[in-house]
Amino acid sequence: MSVTTSSITYGTHELAFTVEVRPRRTLSISVHPDQRVHVLSPPDVPLIQIQARVTRRAAWILRQQAYFQQFRPSTPDRRYVSGETHLYLGRQYRLRLEDAATAQVKLIRGRLVVHTPRPEDADHTAQLLRQWYKQHAAEQFPAVLRQCLPLLSEYQLPPTTLHQRYMQKRWGSCSPAGRITLNTDLIRADKSSIAYVILHELCHLIEPNHSRRFYRLLAKILPDWERRKEKLEKALS
Repeated sequence: MSVTTSSITYGTHELAFTVEVRPRRTLSISVHPDQRVHVLSPPDVPLIQIQARVTRRAAWILRQQAYFQQFRPSTPDRRYVSGETHLYLGRQYRLRLEDAATAQVKLIRGRLVVHTPRPEDADHTAQLLRQWYKQHAAEQFPAVLRQCLPLLSEYQLPPTTLHQRYMQKRWGSCSPAGRITLNTDLIRADKSSIAYVILHELCHLIEPNHSRRFYRLLAKILPDWERRKEKLEKALS
C-alpha cells in the first residue's frame, strides 16, 4: 500500500487530493468532513487517469466540501474552564472545576464536575476529560453494538470485535476480519449517531467498498442514515 498526493485545476479552484493504492478493482473518490479529498486506486492506474477522474468529479467534490464547510465554525476551541459546555451522548453539560487532592470526573446534577489538584492547568483538565470519555465509551459502544447486530441477523457476519481510539479524520474503520474501531470522540454524540457509524462499519463486512450495493444495503438496514450522518457531522464538527 502506498499513499501519494496530487492536485488538479478546475476553473479557479485547485483541488488537492491523496491517492492510496490498494489491491482492488475499482477507483473511488471520497470527501471527508475536514474537506480532504481521498482517492482509492487499484495498482497500475496511471496518475493522469486518476487526475482525469478527479476532474470529471470536481463539481461534486466542491459541493461536498461546501456542505462540510457550513458545519466547521459550530464548535469553538475548548478552553477547559468552569462554565464551558461539553457534549456527552448528545447532551450539553456545563463544566465545573473543583480543587481537590484526588483527580476524578463525575456527572452531578446535569454538570460535568472535574475534581483536580490543578484546576488552572487546562491541559491536565483536558487529559482528565479525555480519559473519562474513553472509559465511558468502553461501556456505551459495546451496548450500542449489541443493539445493532440483530438488524444484520440475516447475513453471515464474521465474529466482531470492537475497539476505540481517538482519530482526527474518521469516525470509524472496519477490517475484513471483523475488527471495528470507533473514534472515541463519538461518545459525545447521541446513541442514534453512534449506531449509524457502527452499522456503516458492519455493512462493510458485507460490501467492503462504498459502491452502490453498499449504500443500498445501508439504506435497507438504516433508512434514515443520511439524516443521522448529517446530524452527527453538525453536532461534532
